[in-house]
Amino acid sequence: MCIVSVYSKFMKKVTHKRINITLPESTVAMLENVADKGGRSTFIDAAIRKHIHEIQKHDLREQIKAGAIANAERDLEMAREWFDIEEELWRD
Repeated sequence: MCIVSVYSKFMKKVTHKRINITLPESTVAMLENVADKGGRSTFIDAAIRKHIHEIQKHDLREQIKAGAIANAERDLEMAREWFDIEEELWRD
């Protein structure tokens, strides 16, 4: 019974949905140079996933950067406070 539940967990069916898209002829030509007719969907799927991952990674970096800039003064003040305390401890 344990084997069945583990097996079924990894054997879930991936569903697909057919869509119609239009691409510039030059893009289709590039696609045909790297993926055969039977592999275009897989190639496009991988390209879209990679592109979205890159966008999300860029957005996260921008959010972290904005947060660091927004909190810079507070963080600097905290560092100054702790610096004085640490200096006292090292003198003793």
